[in-house]
Amino acid sequence: MFNYENLKEPGKPYVIAEIGSNHNGDMGLAREMIKKAKECGADCVKIQSWSKTTIFSRKVYEDNYFLQDDYRDRDDYTLEEIVDKYSVGPEEHKALKQYCDGLGIDFISTGFSKEEIDLLADELDVPFIKVASMDVTNTPLLKYIASKGKPVAISTGLCGLSDIDGAIACLEAGGCKEIVILHCVSIYPPKDEQVNLNNMDTYRMAYRYPVGYSDHTLGVTAPIMSIAKGACIIEKHFTLDKGMEGWDHKISADPEELRQICAACRVGYKMLGTTQIVVSEDEERRGAFQRSIVAARKIHAGERVTLEDLDYKRPGTGIAPKNYETVVGRVASRDIEYDHIITLEDF
Repeated sequence: MFNYENLKEPGKPYVIAEIGSNHNGDMGLAREMIKKAKECGADCVKIQSWSKTTIFSRKVYEDNYFLQDDYRDRDDYTLEEIVDKYSVGPEEHKALKQYCDGLGIDFISTGFSKEEIDLLADELDVPFIKVASMDVTNTPLLKYIASKGKPVAISTGLCGLSDIDGAIACLEAGGCKEIVILHCVSIYPPKDEQVNLNNMDTYRMAYRYPVGYSDHTLGVTAPIMSIAKGACIIEKHFTLDKGMEGWDHKISADPEELRQICAACRVGYKMLGTTQIVVSEDEERRGAFQRSIVAARKIHAGERVTLEDLDYKRPGTGIAPKNYETVVGRVASRDIEYDHIITLEDF
């Protein structure tokens, strides 16, 4: 379950399966997706809480402008009809939240209006509010979100640092001190060279808040790599079938891919380890692999040892090769057989 304090320390990333509108307006499908996300290991599922009156202006509907999706070149649907069909009403929100509670998986959403924020924060008591990239510069909405006293995760696609500065300042001024910055590229999907996971380091240096990653790439490489960048949250679009008709299915993770991401999160963060240089092998194993000074020939008692009399072989239980100068020039007090591991007692 979501705990903001846990995000501030290195640990397993909190995985959000972004259902978005991939339920295609079918609440039966939404439940099936939630159940499958839980089975795959996700910590949270997320939908989007827009309606046809809160996301687009009248002009967009009049232009009937579709983004790149399955409906772009079709004339049997209008954008307004699709938005209306895919929207999730308050009662459906409540039913999905109750279903998630029963499964033991967090439920959140992105709200796009004050009414939707009220529903999420006050009625559903979601653990945190997600702010879409498009609303990072929506100061009135940010102020309203801050007033709810909830942690906030903000996606940074479409935004420069000055935009993010303004959003954080706005949230802080409203009393919100629990913020997560999600690196995001708002291209569906971005090219490899556009992913810029190094931006996560920039955000971490610029702000004192935890940093995560919201992904729109194809496949699992980018979200898994974000673990190595210390992502505290990984958000990935999720579908049951990439071939399904709808907006985001093609760029979404299917169950097998989500399972891979969740599995990587369970172990990947442990591999980051510490910034201190430490020898992790135990002493016995180190000794088996390192080398000792040995006699390159039989050295007779009374002979003075030269550098040419020495060789260096496993195991490393004797005098280390780096200390060869403590041996060269000494006089043997007894015969030292060929290949014998030399000790100071030999002199």
